[in-house]
Amino acid sequence: MFSDDTAPLNKYVILPKVDLHRHLEGSLRLSTMLDVAKKHGVTVPVSMLNLSGLVQVQDQDPMTFTNFLEKFKTLRLFYKSPDVIHRVSAEAVEDAAKDNIRYLELRFTPVALSRAEGFPLHDVMDWVITSTQEAAKKHKIKVGLIASVNRHESPDLAEQVAWLAADHMKNGLMGLDLAGNEAEFQSSAFYGIFKEARQAGLHVTIHAGEWGPASNVREAIENIGAERIGHGVRVLEDDTVVALAKERNTVFEVCVTSNFQSGVVESLESHPLPRMLERGLKVTVNTDDPSISRITLANEYQIVCEKLKVPLDELKKSIIIAAESAFLKDDEKEKLINSLKKELKL
Repeated sequence: MFSDDTAPLNKYVILPKVDLHRHLEGSLRLSTMLDVAKKHGVTVPVSMLNLSGLVQVQDQDPMTFTNFLEKFKTLRLFYKSPDVIHRVSAEAVEDAAKDNIRYLELRFTPVALSRAEGFPLHDVMDWVITSTQEAAKKHKIKVGLIASVNRHESPDLAEQVAWLAADHMKNGLMGLDLAGNEAEFQSSAFYGIFKEARQAGLHVTIHAGEWGPASNVREAIENIGAERIGHGVRVLEDDTVVALAKERNTVFEVCVTSNFQSGVVESLESHPLPRMLERGLKVTVNTDDPSISRITLANEYQIVCEKLKVPLDELKKSIIIAAESAFLKDDEKEKLINSLKKELKL
């Protein structure tokens, strides 16, 4: 999508970065998918170009949440073996490191990864944790993991994932996320599950105010205990919710290209990120699903600065806010912040 912008992109490539909102299931390489299809007999187009149309948003696609979510249906066909899950987990970390991301919080949906072959959820978590930790060490990047559950799936499944996540905290799993189709499914059924997760020590981030109204952001903060909001760009529709978010120091994990491709905003240029900054909200810039959107975090930084006219210094401050909002232990967080401030000359 941005291949013609290589020269101006370079100044964003070299920036040290933090990505708090990236889905493992939206990070698969096309080449890996083709390889897996050949080895495991997954029925998909044999060419990379044709496969791209099924799993990545194309310029001619309708920019709607239904089209965006449709990509995941094909992606879920590929988790055919433990080796595949190990591979895609390791490659997601490697790709982040190549983009000069210093700290990545990678969220993954154990139910989605397990469903193709009926793998036990506990095993899926172990595979993702093992592979991301090994890759993080190899590529000298710090990685935290967040387990994600979907609104359209049963609370019973979500409860299983939450308890397994709490059990894996000692292994680097740090948070629980509620994601999925916000336009058609409510979050009230998950209140108790997230309360128990918080009590167990898990951090909480909630997708809200993306395909649903500002009231969903209020609900995520007040009723679910969200420390961070995934997307949240519709918060500006209600001044009282803006005030609540500022009062609670709620952090917004904004994903500009994703918001355009999923129909949240009409164009990249009309994205509300600059207005969120003007209102004093804590805003971070993230990728969401880099493979589906055909982007890197450097691409997103370029859009924020050049299309949305956010000054580079303001972007750098958002990188520090992201580090300050990481679900890390205090000593690790302080080390990350100090390192980034030094490198960014802040």
